[in-house]
Amino acid sequence: MTRKIDIFDTTLRDGEQSPGASMNTEEKLVVAQELLRMHVDIIEAGFPISSPGDFRSVQEIGRLAGDDAVVVGLTRAIEKDIDRAAEALKTAKRPRIHTGLGVSPQHLNEKLHISEDECVERAVHCVEYAKRYVDDVQFYAEDAGRADQEFLERVIQAVVNAGATVVNIPDTTGYQLPEDFGRRIKGIADNVIGIENVTISVHTHNDLGMATALAMAGVRNGARQVECTVNGLGERAGNTALEEVVMAIKMHGDELDAHTGIVTSELTRASHLVERITGMTVQANKSIVGANAFAHSSGIHQDGVLKARDTYEIIDPADVGAAGSEIILSARSGHAALRHRLGELGYTFDDAEFDEIYNRFLEIADQKKEVYDEDLESMVQERQRDITAIYSLDALQVSCGDPLVPTATATVSDENGVQHVVCSTGTGPIDAAYKAVDQVVSVHGDLQEFSVKAITRGIDAIGEVTVRIQSDDGKIYTGRGADNDIIVSSAKAYVNAINRMIQTARLAEGE
Repeated sequence: MTRKIDIFDTTLRDGEQSPGASMNTEEKLVVAQELLRMHVDIIEAGFPISSPGDFRSVQEIGRLAGDDAVVVGLTRAIEKDIDRAAEALKTAKRPRIHTGLGVSPQHLNEKLHISEDECVERAVHCVEYAKRYVDDVQFYAEDAGRADQEFLERVIQAVVNAGATVVNIPDTTGYQLPEDFGRRIKGIADNVIGIENVTISVHTHNDLGMATALAMAGVRNGARQVECTVNGLGERAGNTALEEVVMAIKMHGDELDAHTGIVTSELTRASHLVERITGMTVQANKSIVGANAFAHSSGIHQDGVLKARDTYEIIDPADVGAAGSEIILSARSGHAALRHRLGELGYTFDDAEFDEIYNRFLEIADQKKEVYDEDLESMVQERQRDITAIYSLDALQVSCGDPLVPTATATVSDENGVQHVVCSTGTGPIDAAYKAVDQVVSVHGDLQEFSVKAITRGIDAIGEVTVRIQSDDGKIYTGRGADNDIIVSSAKAYVNAINRMIQTARLAEGE
């Protein structure tokens, strides 16, 4: 039997740190549900001391996960961080505190301003302090990729002696070459006494485009846990992509002496879900989950695939959920069919909630010949955005064209349920709609990015708009909106981004 490699998903922590990809607690719970369906072993749910939102996310995901996954809270090597994480993790049946500090010369000398001896002392203390709260403590040696190997092994030996159950060796800057990183992991596996009783984890970044190769080098040389994110989401060039790691291990399990417990048929759906929630578009040629991952345009390739799929495809698309049967719903579909399909997609609602969902489904079905899974996902997520909204767009009417002056009349409700009817002109219909919304909301965001795409096929497809706006303090907020009408989608996206900006400001004020 090959070694079991644990998949540690940090989409909700490290992935969310990607600029503009922040998620609120409700959205994190939706992603966490999908991670659990995928049988991810460990979910890093957040950095509890960083914000009230992260604290609540760790709490709620702890409740959600039950016995199905380890739930992790990140901390610095600081007692108050560890205290806060321990408090958030009280809801989790399988809690883990993830604590640590930098170990490279750059971090010791330029960031932390401490000696190697002080680093070892802090590392030991943070592990021992965390062990007061939980049995499962993971230590991260930040920027281990640029650390002195002898010193790195010294630090790891110290935290293993202190009781760490997992040691995380991150190439934080994506600096290493795979063979060098592999030797680094092997040195720890060979030289640290007692390491056979501790899980070696690897956490690699894609700054040089080698994150997955680095992770595989770690697995080949003794790592039994890989830290990754859906779609490779993350700071700078991103983290190791979960889907790439899982399928690489699946395709090369014998030579790596490794396997995972991931349900690979969920990979494509997880990718689409994270893409929609974060607004971070997956490039078409992305491996495993990109739109072109199993597309063939060359005549030679097409001929080969038609004769035998494996002439040009090493992966069966069905294995990653990129193909398969699909229940098509229409306006003639009843409650039972819709409830059944939503259940298959992982959504459950009480009767009152479901009646609202069904009515919205009928509105969409009246406008479209067929309602696809992507339409349903968008519909549910749009509803969740409305539930948590401070301001909501109730109605929008726009007149535009040449030589008309673009004019928008909007009805916007505030958190007290008061409706405001406002009108504005603009350089175009979307500009007019945004200026109308600005007359009601209490803040303004400068539009930095605007994108639109059809969620499903056909001329009647639902269009989803993603916008990024910048607040006065320079922070970026992402908003999303979906509707058959692109102008309405655009206005919904702007209102959603404004709501996020206000919610973040209120959390910072401690409301």
